[in-house]
Parts: sequence; C-alpha cells; structure tokens
Amino acid sequence: MPTREPARPHRRSVAARPSGRGDPARVPARRRAADVLAGLGALVVLVALVGGVPYALLRFVGPPVGPALTDLDVLTGSVGPSTIIAVLVLLVWLAWFQLFLCVVVEVYAGVRRVGMPARVPLSGGMQLVANKLVSAVLLLFTAGAMVVPIAKLTPVPVTPQVAPVAYSAPLVEQAQEIQKTKKVYVVQPPHGRHHESLWEIAEKCLGDGRRYHEIYKLNQAKEQPDGSRLRMADLIRPGWVLDMPDDAKNAHVVPAGQPRAETLREHPGRVDVAPGSVQEQVSDQAERQAEKREARHRLPEQRAGQGGREQATEVREAQGADLTDYLAGASLAAAGLLLVLARRRREQLWRRVFGRRIVRPRDDAAQAEVALRLGGDAPGARVLDIGLRHLGAELAAQQRTPPTVYGAHLSARTLDLWIHPPDDAPPVPWTATDGGQIWRLPAHEGRLLPDRRTSGAPYPGLVSIGTDAGGRVLIDLEAAQGLINVRGPQTTAALAALAVELATNLWSDSMRVTLVGFGAELTAIAPDRIRAVGSLAEVLGELEADAAPREQVLTGRVTGSPRRAHYLLSAVAPTHEEARRLALLARRDTAGYVVAGDVPHATWTLEIGDDGTARIAELGFEVRAQLLPRRHYRALVDLFRTAGRLDGEPVSDPEPLEGVDPPAVEIRILGPAEVAGLPPMEEGRMELATEMLVYLATHRGGVHPVVLGGVLWPRGVEDAVRDTTIARVAEWLGVRRLLTDAAGRLRLSPEVRTDWALFRELVRRSHHDPAGRAALLERALGLVRGPLLAGRRPGGYAWLAADDLEYDVSAGVADAAQELCEIRLANGQPDAAVAAVRQALLLAPDDEALWRDLLRATHATDDTVRLRAVVEGLDRRASSHPYGGGMAPETEALIQELLPTWRIHVVRESSA
Repeated sequence: MPTREPARPHRRSVAARPSGRGDPARVPARRRAADVLAGLGALVVLVALVGGVPYALLRFVGPPVGPALTDLDVLTGSVGPSTIIAVLVLLVWLAWFQLFLCVVVEVYAGVRRVGMPARVPLSGGMQLVANKLVSAVLLLFTAGAMVVPIAKLTPVPVTPQVAPVAYSAPLVEQAQEIQKTKKVYVVQPPHGRHHESLWEIAEKCLGDGRRYHEIYKLNQAKEQPDGSRLRMADLIRPGWVLDMPDDAKNAHVVPAGQPRAETLREHPGRVDVAPGSVQEQVSDQAERQAEKREARHRLPEQRAGQGGREQATEVREAQGADLTDYLAGASLAAAGLLLVLARRRREQLWRRVFGRRIVRPRDDAAQAEVALRLGGDAPGARVLDIGLRHLGAELAAQQRTPPTVYGAHLSARTLDLWIHPPDDAPPVPWTATDGGQIWRLPAHEGRLLPDRRTSGAPYPGLVSIGTDAGGRVLIDLEAAQGLINVRGPQTTAALAALAVELATNLWSDSMRVTLVGFGAELTAIAPDRIRAVGSLAEVLGELEADAAPREQVLTGRVTGSPRRAHYLLSAVAPTHEEARRLALLARRDTAGYVVAGDVPHATWTLEIGDDGTARIAELGFEVRAQLLPRRHYRALVDLFRTAGRLDGEPVSDPEPLEGVDPPAVEIRILGPAEVAGLPPMEEGRMELATEMLVYLATHRGGVHPVVLGGVLWPRGVEDAVRDTTIARVAEWLGVRRLLTDAAGRLRLSPEVRTDWALFRELVRRSHHDPAGRAALLERALGLVRGPLLAGRRPGGYAWLAADDLEYDVSAGVADAAQELCEIRLANGQPDAAVAAVRQALLLAPDDEALWRDLLRATHATDDTVRLRAVVEGLDRRASSHPYGGGMAPETEALIQELLPTWRIHVVRESSA
C-alpha cells in the first residue's frame, strides 16, 4: 500500500506581538544629553507659543475682536479690507486658543499620569505637536515618566495600561555587586498545543508583554544550549536560557558568568527559589519596593483597569480557552454536532408553550456551543458529503467498484482521497494525480455539485484524526482491514473524538458505533447511533455473526442496497483471545475496529504523543491530534442534555423605556444587522463595529473592554487592536454616546437603542392598554424584517450561544404574533391574523406553534384553495428541512382536522 505523507505542520511558538502605536512608551530612567537639549528646546518653543504669540498679537495686531467686527453695519453693508483682516485676526486668535487648550490638556495628563490625554475637539495634528513638546519638557523634571503618544485618540476614557515601575537602580546594582548574579528564564516545553512566546514571558516576568523587545535585545544572536541563536523575536525554542532584565520576576538567579548549558542542567524546570536564600531576600525586597511604588502611583481608574484584567482572566478561565482550542479546531465534528443540535432545538420549539422560551445552555455547555459555532466548517462538510456521494453514484453508473480510500485530506481548496490500488480514471469532476494514487476534487467544483443525498454514502468510516499545516486529515477505519491500535496518554480523548465525529457526520447513512469501556453519556448526542457496553465479550459474538465481505458492502452502498456500517471503539485493552478473534473478524468484515492497549500485529498504530501530535507510521501521517478531553466531553454531553429538555424557562424581563420615539442611533437586529442614524463606516470595518454595538446595546449594564475583546475576538486579540477598534467605534458614534463608568466598563448612552428594546416596550405597554393593545402589537411586529441578525459575518456573533438574546427574541416575537392573531380572529379579521403570523415567521420559522396559528387563521378565511396552499407549503418545507424531523404531531393532527383530504390529494399527485 502506498504511504504518501501529507504536509506536516510547522511547529513554532506563538508570534510575539508588537506594540501598538497608541501604547505607552517606556522612557529611560536616566536622562541623556540629547534628552536635556530636546527638553530645553521644547521648553523654549512652548514658552514662545503660549506666551510669545499672544503678546505679539496684542502688540502688533490687536485683540481677538476688533472694532471692525463690533460695528453692526458690517452685517448689512459691504465687506471691505478692514473687515477681512479683522476676521483673519480672530481666526489666528482661535487657533492660538486651541493650541493653548492642547498644551493644558497634555501638561495635566503628563503631570497627573492619567494615561491617555483627553481629546481636544477639532485639534487634529495640533494636539500631536503639543504632545511631543510637553513630553520632551516633562523629561527634564521626571525620571521613568510615562509618555502616551496620541497617534490614535479616543473620545472615551479607555482604561490605561500601567507599565511596571522599574526597581531602583541602587538596589539592583547593590545586589549585582554583592552576588555577581543575573536573572535568566528557561523556556518551558509546550503544554499540549501551547508554546511560549517572548510576549508571554514578558507578561509573566516583567508584568507587561510589550516589554518583549527588551528580552529580545538582551539575547539577540547569543548562542543557546542547542547551538542555535535567537534571530527572530517570534521564534524561541524550549530549553533556551534567556537573559532577563534586572526587574524580572519568576526568573532564576544565577552567577553572571555561568554558561547557558550549565544553567539549563541546574534549572531544567520552573523557578524554585529556596526559602530564606539571599536570592529570595533580594528578589522579595525589590518586589516589595516596586509594589509599594506602583500602589502609590496607581489612580482609581487604573485600579479599575486592573480589576478589568482580573475580570477578564476569570472570564477566560470560566470559559476555558481550551474549549475553543479543541472544539473549534474539530471543524468537521463541529459542523455535524451543530446540525444534530439544531434538530434538537427544532423539536424543543415544537413543544414550546406561550410565555416560555426553550432552555438555553449554561457555563461550559454554553461555551462548548460558542466553540462549535466558531469552528464549524459546514461548507467543508458539504463538499466531503456531496463529493463522496457523487463519486459513488458515478462509479455505480459505470458499474465500477469504489476503490479503497485509506485516507483523505480536506483543505479550503481541495478534497484529496488517497486510494489503493492506483487508478488514473476517476469520474469527473474528480481528477487523478501522483500516478492515480490521489483522486482530487477542487473545492469550487464540489460546491457546484447538485445535492445527491439520495445517493448512497460510500465511505462512512472516514473520520478526522487531526490537522496538518494545510488542512484536515482523515482515515477510513474500514480500509485498515485489520485492527487499529491507539496508544498514548490521551487514548480515551482520541477515542471520544472519533466517536463524536462518526456519530454526527454528514457523509454516512445508517450507522452503529459501539463504545467499549467508555462513552455511555455520549448516547445523549446520538442515541440512534451510539451504544456503550462494558466489555468486548458482550459484542464479539454479534459482530462475528454480522460480518460481510468488503466488495459486497461497497457495491451495495453505491447501488442503493446499503448495509448498516458498524464501528467498534474500545478503551479496554483486549485479552489475547479477544485480540485474535477481532483480528480474524477485521480481515473478512467491512467494519472498523479501534482498540486501546498494546495490541500485537495491528494493521495501523495511532500514536498520541504528550504534545498532542498524532502519528500513523504505516501511512506516514503526522498531524496535530483531534482530541476530546474529559472537560469537553462533559460540556458536549451537558449541551445535548439541555437541548433535550422540553419544560422551557421564563423569558427575561424587559427593561422599561421612558419613551418610544425614534432614537438618535438605532441598532436594528430583528432582521439583517443595521445601524441607523450614523454615516457608513469605511469598507471592511463595518461588520465588526456593528457587532460591537449590538453586544453593548444588548448588555446595558456595561462591559469591560477586556471582556468585550474576549467576546468579539474569542481566539484572542492584542490590546492595541482592541483599544483602537473601541476608539474607532466611539468616534463613529459621536461625542458622549459611548461612556465609561468608574469601574472601567463601557456602556452606551440612552441615545443609542435597539429595535428589540422598542419591540419589548411596545409589547409591555400593550399589556397595560386594552384599547390600544392590537395597535401596539402590530407596531411591534412591524419592526421584524427577517431572522435575528441575518447575514452575520462568518465566525461572528458566536457569543449568542451563551446569551439570552437569541432565545428571548424568538419566543418574544412568536408570543406577540400569537396574541395579535387571537385578537384579530376574535374581531373577525382573519386576513389581519394571517399577516401577523407571517410577519413573525420571518424571524421564527421553526416555531411550530406559529404554523398552527397560520393554519387556523387561513382556515378562518373560508378559502380552501388558500388553506391547501399553506398545507402543501408546510409539507414541502418539513420534508426538505435542513434539520430534518418532519412536522410536529400536533401540527399533523391539526391539518387532518382542518383539511382531511390533504393526504389523499398528495398520494394522487405522487401516483400521477
């Protein structure tokens, strides 16, 4: 069998992040001669501008408002040269006054150390000039000052990032003189998929990731224990010994002349300073002084910023960054899980009662859904599904037996199948490469293929083992024709990942996955596909009785007489006799057998390393493993158990509005996302800015910038990018519409409102106004334009999975429509009732109660043709629904009551 090796991922550390233009710049504590000269020059210029300019204007030109402007005849008479000169003088005075304000603002910000200076309206580059001059002057009087450039100003007070105060020079010099030591940091081995970077080391040891360049300069081109040298700031290796600045924490203290290799031998692990040692005393003393100095200079808003960082850390820990790392990374499994989850949600909506919403997930379960939404690759899953079914159908038409596919590679550009034996004549649009060993389907061709889900699925055993640098690597469990052995410390996590993808994939039909020794809870995800047993002895006899030859099974799948696929995943190592029987069974059966433990004579061995690398030496595959650790496993189980609850929960209480007049800025979410009342933002920035406003507008209590960053960029973002984006949105909104409270949280002013808030207020008022109830409900439903936030950007709004909004909106709109429908029917207005329900169906098309209301309202029109059209449309929709499931039993019963002949009519049409 050919063993073609896919591209392997290039392992490197996370790139160190450069400082943003708006970041605080660290000024050396000791002033140089150039700094003194620059400061003196800046002082002279400032004095000339602030004092000399008004003196010269008063002496040679006159006051700001001269006699030519105070004469009322200037408004009616002709404009002469004296009037023009007077206007020009006034403009010069205004320009000087604006410069004076800029200087005052910059001096206040520099002296009080408030971080980002306030923005002077219409100042433009003038404030930048004032910033440079004042900064240079302040260097004459302050050491270790914080200079904040204003290259990108923000109209809202963004919480400043306080750089750690360096330890006093005498203390460090005294310690070095006594001990003749230096501080070093040993780069740690990767933990799972996480590699250290200079940025993270700077955050850990220096308190500020933006100081990574100091570490880089100290170590640039110096030889490391492995003989290599630091050439790039974003590429470091485990085992390197990095020299650190004197104020570093969490570092080793070693003799100044000690070779790096010797340091690594003495300190292979993390920092472990002996209690009571001189190094500990020096370090503790320096740290205490630094902490006192920092505490003395920290302002209330800076302390709020620190609280925000702590809050963000708690949020990240609660969300579990690894939930995103693993679940979002399993893109094909995520797509299948989301489809199954959507089917469960549709069944929940069948039984939703008035006034209650379906139960939403919480905690890890909610974050698991966020990760699935982030990572789900529905287009890729469709290419794999339709491409394989099309391939099988074309081969069947040519009376050819499908080849053995032992592996596949799915990328954004192509789907490759590694086949055996080689064949250079695949059906179009597939092409052959590498002498017929690879059949390739370009992704753009796969997207154009018609939906052939009625065709058989020839390769249901294809399942992801992980990703390489180019895409996702899959193996066909059936192609081994023998046992597949899984080894390593993360065996169960690997088996769980295989089980979940097998049970939810799109490219299979009838399937049974038997789990041995694990996974009983996974039946909550796919009870019709997954079963769990305690031992191999319980299923061996059944498997032997159902064995069937491979060629017969493959031919049956593509010709329309498929046999149920069966895969065994065992976390229990087989006994010698069980292994023998399984091996004999695997050679004559078309199934997949994956077992843990040390199994002799396995066809393939999947080795899972401590670093998360998966290798199959027999196939030449080496990838980043797809795993489902215990926490993720439990989160998925909780998510699907929640989706199985039919009791519902109360809808969140609305917050009353003072008025229902149009706001200055309206954020429309009851349909495609829109922002009314503001000019369009530049292309490429509008979608993210709109999502930020949607989140802020639906969380009126305020959101800390760090938390907001985690919501909008769940995979991570640099502080500078986040802050610049917030500043850009604040400028777009206008003055005083994006506010910051004392705790550093961002919130929108009452001038900014969503159409959903108006909808809820109108519905609330309708409950207190019987006379105007129908009109208020009709006005509320008139705000609905389509599905909630229709046309979302790819990967955007994943936070909705962990928020009440999506659940409240669907239930609220449906309930309002039901209320209005009842009122209109009671008043003998069936057409108005139909219109109300159809309006709500734009947003909540899966709420089966709305369809029943539509049937009743249409029946009330006494138009049988119209009713039949609604029934037929509902039947077509249910039969072709992407989530499947048909119609709710209550809906079928209502149709039978209102239109008893509809099924007879459908049968006659199908017969004809």
